[in-house]
Amino acid sequence: MAGSEQLKTLIESFSEGDDRRFFNAALQIAASEARKGHNNVAYELKDLIDKAKNRFSHNQQSAVKTIPISEPKRELKELLDVFQPRVNLSHMVLSPRLKAALDGLILEQKKWDLLRKHNLSPRRKLLLTGPPGTGKTMTAQALAGELKVPVYIIRLDGLMSKYMGESITKLRLIFDAMQDHRAVYLFDEFDSIGGHRSSGQDIGEVKRVLNSFLINIEKDTSNSIIIAATNLPDSLDNALFRRFDEVIDFPLPSVDEIKTVITQITSPYQFRPSLNMKKAVQAAESLNFSDIRRACEETIKEKILSGHDFLKPKSLITALEKRKTTNVRE
Repeated sequence: MAGSEQLKTLIESFSEGDDRRFFNAALQIAASEARKGHNNVAYELKDLIDKAKNRFSHNQQSAVKTIPISEPKRELKELLDVFQPRVNLSHMVLSPRLKAALDGLILEQKKWDLLRKHNLSPRRKLLLTGPPGTGKTMTAQALAGELKVPVYIIRLDGLMSKYMGESITKLRLIFDAMQDHRAVYLFDEFDSIGGHRSSGQDIGEVKRVLNSFLINIEKDTSNSIIIAATNLPDSLDNALFRRFDEVIDFPLPSVDEIKTVITQITSPYQFRPSLNMKKAVQAAESLNFSDIRRACEETIKEKILSGHDFLKPKSLITALEKRKTTNVRE
């Protein structure tokens, strides 16, 4: 058996988190057993140490490294807005199709090691499409919340430069950061750089950035999640769709989803008289999740500020219809 000093070193190095010293002490114990003629024990220890080293090396590569929110790298400061998510999928109203797709991605991410053993990679490059306010940005935040990583929102205004080639250099910095800092990287309003390259209206720098994006996302082997979101999928260059693991469409809420959103937000309060949900759904038709949520919040604010004990159904219907009228004007 190992000597007391060797065991002491092993325990001390483990408690101090000194991995190099820990593995050295473990190897010394194995060597000591070999010198005593305990070859089988020595081989078993050596095998266990090698396996532990491999796991440790992979965990280091997969570990979450974040840029401090208050002090991002100087060269990335104008390119990324960084924040820690406070939501997860349970905060969202999702259709069975959307929930299955997102749950599947999260499972693959959490079972990364298992997939690698079979020479497979988890899905991590997503293109989210759909009207404004249907949950695309919130999905990026929720995925980050589920995986306990930060969200890095790419600032396209900081990415685009009037100087030839500078935008491509900045884009390269972002993809380099994906290797060093595991996170959810969100390219919102992606159509601003992902438009058809055949369009004669696009300036040369935009086309160069798109070409660079296609190359970088194809080459990317990080364990970060890359999400591009757009309200205008028809405007995207066809080559983009092949670069993503999955394209997920976010439609306007269904009747059942409208009911769920209204119920979730207003559940801490009571309506008096009772809310006619059918009328509320009719008033909310063609609205997105964001509009419905804001109409509910307006109704709650009115109740609080007026000092009433109950929510007024008429106030909610009016708020929903006002949102619909505002959208038409826009």
